[in-house]
Amino acid sequence: MTKADAFSDRILKLYKYLTEERHELVISKQILRSGTGIGANVSESRNAQGGKDFINKLNIALKESDETEYWLKKLLSGGYITQKGYDSMHRDNEEIICILTKIIKTMKEKINN
Repeated sequence: MTKADAFSDRILKLYKYLTEERHELVISKQILRSGTGIGANVSESRNAQGGKDFINKLNIALKESDETEYWLKKLLSGGYITQKGYDSMHRDNEEIICILTKIIKTMKEKINN
């Protein structure tokens, strides 16, 4: 299981918590889409039709990670998640952002050489 897959599983649990326990129905859908979109795009990248397509899929995953970070901040500021919950999800998301950024940079260098 990749880090993106594990993060998607955490997002699914967060969505369930937000909808069932906190009765939050708007941001929960947004973070569900963006948070699971990371893993979906990483998965799609495995069947990319060349280096540029691979980079494109990972760039989309990176954008989804950025959007997920935005929604995590909104959930924290709205009092739907605790600081501890935010910190844990934020840390995992930041790791994914770092990994994706490094892979994209390395692949771009490889293509340009």
